[in-house]
Amino acid sequence: MSLFKARDWWSTALGEKEEFDQGCLCVADVDNSGSGQDKITVGSYMGYLRIFNPHPVKPGDGMQAEDLLLEVQLRDPILQVEVGKFVSGTELLHLAVLHCRKLCVYAVSGTVGNVEHGNQYHVKLMYEHNLQRTACNMTYGPFGGVKGRDLICIQSMDGMLMLFEQESYAFGRFLPGFLLPGPLTYSSRTDSFITVSSCQQVESYKYQVLAFATDADERQETEQQKLSSGKRLVMDWVLNIGEQALDICVVSFNQTSSVFVLGERNFFCLKDNGQIRFMKKLDCSPSCFLPYCSVSEGTINTLVGNHNNMLHVYQDVTLKWATQLPHIPVAVKVGNLQDLKGVIVTLSDSGHLQCSYLGTDPSLFQAPKVESREINYEELDREMKELQKIIKESTKTQGTSVLHIITLQSRLAVQKTKLSICVQPPLALTHDQFIFDDIESCRSKAVALSVFLKGNCPPAELEGNAVASYSTPTDLNPEGIPRVAQCKFRLPLRLICFPAQPSKTANHKLTIDTNKPPVSLVNLFPDFADQSNEDQVNVLGFQFLTGSRITLLASKTSQRYRIQSEQLEDLWLITKELTFRLEEHFKKENSKDFTCTFSGSVPLQEYFELIDCHFELRLNAEKFEELLSERAIQFRAIERRLLTRFKDKTPAPLQHLDTLLEGTYRQIIALADAAEENQANMFQAFTKLKSATQLVIMLISLWQKLSTDQVAILEATFLPLMQDTQELGWEESVDAAISHLLRTCLSKSSKEQALTLTTQLSIPKDTSRLKKHITLLCDRLAKGGRLCLSTDTNIQQTMVMPGSPCGK
Repeated sequence: MSLFKARDWWSTALGEKEEFDQGCLCVADVDNSGSGQDKITVGSYMGYLRIFNPHPVKPGDGMQAEDLLLEVQLRDPILQVEVGKFVSGTELLHLAVLHCRKLCVYAVSGTVGNVEHGNQYHVKLMYEHNLQRTACNMTYGPFGGVKGRDLICIQSMDGMLMLFEQESYAFGRFLPGFLLPGPLTYSSRTDSFITVSSCQQVESYKYQVLAFATDADERQETEQQKLSSGKRLVMDWVLNIGEQALDICVVSFNQTSSVFVLGERNFFCLKDNGQIRFMKKLDCSPSCFLPYCSVSEGTINTLVGNHNNMLHVYQDVTLKWATQLPHIPVAVKVGNLQDLKGVIVTLSDSGHLQCSYLGTDPSLFQAPKVESREINYEELDREMKELQKIIKESTKTQGTSVLHIITLQSRLAVQKTKLSICVQPPLALTHDQFIFDDIESCRSKAVALSVFLKGNCPPAELEGNAVASYSTPTDLNPEGIPRVAQCKFRLPLRLICFPAQPSKTANHKLTIDTNKPPVSLVNLFPDFADQSNEDQVNVLGFQFLTGSRITLLASKTSQRYRIQSEQLEDLWLITKELTFRLEEHFKKENSKDFTCTFSGSVPLQEYFELIDCHFELRLNAEKFEELLSERAIQFRAIERRLLTRFKDKTPAPLQHLDTLLEGTYRQIIALADAAEENQANMFQAFTKLKSATQLVIMLISLWQKLSTDQVAILEATFLPLMQDTQELGWEESVDAAISHLLRTCLSKSSKEQALTLTTQLSIPKDTSRLKKHITLLCDRLAKGGRLCLSTDTNIQQTMVMPGSPCGK
């Protein structure tokens, strides 16, 4: 790879959070030292002007303190820097600095130091021009064939060419049919200005035609005055290149000159009269270019930088060299630095300045001789076993999937069969729908699918639902009568967790009492326990794929089981799995009177913390939605104003509307990202809330020994929604359902039954009312209240609750 990388000779990083563009770099002998060594002049949009004279001790060194000759901060952003003969009465080089509303010309000089600190450099303002219009770029040259001095031409944002004869303003001309400014250069051979318009045309204007044309300040004159005072501005030649131009440059060689234009996809070489000499289609999006004369080869070479961090060297249309840069160049120059000719100077938009050269460095590395030795097979076997052990341990913590096979069997012939499988997120399926044409009678169809965890939180349920819709044809209806068959299936616990070391400490602990002797955990959880480990008879550790650890302990003497974890919601799946496996175990032993009870306190405070966390994320979602709406309205208003400005035949200043549009766009993107992140957090919080809610329902049912119907009422009350939305959320739905229970079957008096509940649900201001009603529900149940769907009172009010049987 060393063959195709630019050899770093000297580099530095300019400032912090500064921005640069193609006009911010200039390489010339700006201090008129006469030694033939160029200096690097860089200006930034933050207004910093820096001049460097690199002197690396060895190639690849960074900047030393003495390499920076001058650094001064000007008040205005620097759009472009150029070096030329800009001061009358002398042919010394001076520095021209273009600001948005000002052109300044400085003299750079150095004073020989008398002490060890070295020479001192400073800039002196020779003159400046205040511009009436906002500048875009500039070019310079001996306009009109003058000798020994350079004139300056500035292009404004509204299409006016302002020409300055050094210390004095000469005249200004508007370009015909102007919409947006493009790159601008000057050809001394034809004495003409060449630019690329927004119509994707290369246009040439003679200096003499500009000088004799109607003055830009006399646009309001009458037609008779225009005819007597000047001529209409016409182009010398025009060429349509079919794309926007990034830069334009004129190179003179062997008594001829060529115009090079860098487009978005091609670069063009034109003759003086606008005819195409050649063009080259580029493989990558270009960022800058520099045509230069190769005296040794007698040709014109072109350096082209692109957005792939590459710098290509073309000789006409032939690619001669390609080199890798550490950054995307926005400006490239060639200069003579420290007696080294042809140093390539590149500048990135973030301020990475690098001087490099093309070539290769010889590789001094020699491969050492390999020592021959006999193979020790026993040592290799031990190493292989260790590696296999490491691989086995690492695969335990990776995401797993479970293969399920679902079989469809029908006693009758059916048609148009469609099988849909659903699991609760964050669980996901490889396939969720299967379609069959026809199934003959007494035949079966089997499908295979995998279930896996897709997310960073455990699910609230390990159950799936399979629904088959089909049609049974009859004699009267050959198309078939639509029917539906449905079944539920359980998913294994190993899908979301794996065995782990038990933890001795935990923030949350639950104790489940039973009426049967304790069962060995090795027998209850054979898929998690090691049969040879006697310690796992009474204690077992689980670890979710998301990282949480849960410990299960069985008492040796009493009939109790303890589940403990750092998070309340993580207790739910293990607790449910424990009770389910205990019931299955005693069913196999034909023990019908097995029961589980809970005598501890229901962890309502920890449960309320999860409710508050979920509710806060819902409020944040509302805030993000309001802010996005406001920024969208602002964005559309700015777009309308910009569109009005662009449609206007007489272009007016944008008044920073483009800056405001870009700032608003960035705010919208940032708000959208924040809203998306909040939505993901809210989904996780709702999943955790459902797990904790299921745990609370189970503890209440074990505590009060509720029947199956009463547990169903409690589940419909606390889990009315499968998913949370801004229009109808969990908090208001549960609050309305609990209020209905407190007013009907759990009411204490007829006064409470006479209370009228609101029929419109909306997001509450806080969760204090909901938490109060949940606490009151537990108190009423503790005092003997019982859940039922009917009441003895005569007052009945219909409540529409989504998914809740309590509202029927």
